[in-house]
Amino acid sequence: MRVLLVEDDAKVARMLTRGLSEEGFGVELARDGQVGLERLQSEPYDVCILDVMLPRLDGFQVLAEARRGQVKTPVLVLTARDAVRDRVRGLDGGADDYLVKPFAFAELLARLRALLRRHGDKRPQPLRCRDLELDPVRHRATRGGALLALSAKQFALLEFLLRHRGEVVSRSMILDQVFGYGFDPGTNLVDVHVANLRQKIDRLGEPSVIETVRGVGYRMDGQ
Repeated sequence: MRVLLVEDDAKVARMLTRGLSEEGFGVELARDGQVGLERLQSEPYDVCILDVMLPRLDGFQVLAEARRGQVKTPVLVLTARDAVRDRVRGLDGGADDYLVKPFAFAELLARLRALLRRHGDKRPQPLRCRDLELDPVRHRATRGGALLALSAKQFALLEFLLRHRGEVVSRSMILDQVFGYGFDPGTNLVDVHVANLRQKIDRLGEPSVIETVRGVGYRMDGQ
């Protein structure tokens, strides 16, 4: 399942990205309200976790603009505000659920699963490249019909690349959207994970479906 996390607190964002990834969710992170709104308006997500206290646009503004634009993505509002008027404002503004910080991660998961069950009729379609297929609903990936044994992080990386198929994605984008880290020019984390993923999905003697774009990042075969 694909989750948009709109959260500017680096510690919270890192914790949620890691925890959700370990549970099999593909997490994309937006660090301010304007970017979060643009992502909601332009890309399909199964659910959005939306903080209220955000730079540029606050969560209530993001929610209002998204619903005004007919965005149907279920939204869980996540905030430190616990006043009744804030909860009412969020729910009346189009939020599907509301969770106050601090919270138990297990409760967050339970609420996400409940949202997904209620919106289960809008399941995303499998993603494909050549004979490689990733099914985000059943959380399985195959090549030529053979099941691929991917870790949760490898699955999230593959899903991100497939959703941006044909586009060049930088290492900093992958660090941010898949791993929830800020850009660090000294790390080779992305290269290591891409290399490990290639070992799982590529065929011996054939070109990799993941192309290295020298000096920039990677691109999933767009053909």
